[in-house]
Amino acid sequence: MKKYIILLIIFCFASLKAQELKAFQFYNQNGREIKTEKLIKKLADFDVVLFGEYHNNSMIHWLEFKIAEELYKQKEGKLILGAEMFERDNQTQLNQYLNGKILAKNLKDSVRLWNNYETDYRPIVDFAKEKNLEFIASNIPRKYASLVAKNGLESLNSLSENEKKWIAKLPISVSLETPGYEGMKKMMAEHSGDKAMNFVSAQATKDATMAESIFNNLKTDYTFLHFNGDYHSKEFGGIYWYLRQKYPNLKIAVISIFESENPELLLPTKDFKLTDFNLVIPSDMTKTY
Repeated sequence: MKKYIILLIIFCFASLKAQELKAFQFYNQNGREIKTEKLIKKLADFDVVLFGEYHNNSMIHWLEFKIAEELYKQKEGKLILGAEMFERDNQTQLNQYLNGKILAKNLKDSVRLWNNYETDYRPIVDFAKEKNLEFIASNIPRKYASLVAKNGLESLNSLSENEKKWIAKLPISVSLETPGYEGMKKMMAEHSGDKAMNFVSAQATKDATMAESIFNNLKTDYTFLHFNGDYHSKEFGGIYWYLRQKYPNLKIAVISIFESENPELLLPTKDFKLTDFNLVIPSDMTKTY
């Protein structure tokens, strides 16, 4: 009987251990697990960090906020923040909020905020405000990206000089050598035929504009932490590609994302190219929309 009880206890502890939950796991480019503390120290050595995200994932947004906090400490305040979620022509209003000249409700009325701003992005913006950090609205205004998707890259040439300042310097080079663009063209060709390249070009205007926005706001000894959809930097494409083409000496790190059903959050064995740092999260993590 005693032996049976001991075996039962061992079984129960084993079952509990098997049911332990992991919320996230970082890996380096060699596929080895890396602790968050060590990750922060390594990120502090880069000029630019491109943090890819899934826009509706609560865990990622929490990690973005915590990494911004810790990187701020590691860099002794020498940190610049920026995000795809804010468009260049809204920088003035964003600055007014950061400087305490307008209230949160005024920002909401004057800036094209994403629907999940309050839950997912405001904590980071308010952190920048509290610490007196720059927060760069890096993206192209969406109406110009939509114009390219509809009428092609050449349509940007007809814009006024005032409008062109919200876009990366023209002409913008679009190459299918950029990781992800060839796949996007093939995917869009199934729906839009010979207009597929317009959608690739629209993506390129976003990536090139964000890359230029980042570079134009760099400071010596600072780290620029930029938040963007994973597709804008995965596999060293998108923003990374444009930064690297024009500014090859920059030290740039990419954080890529993968959702997994595996409770141990192991790295995927296929269809995933490792970047500098790789975040694996549970696929059933709470979504904000």
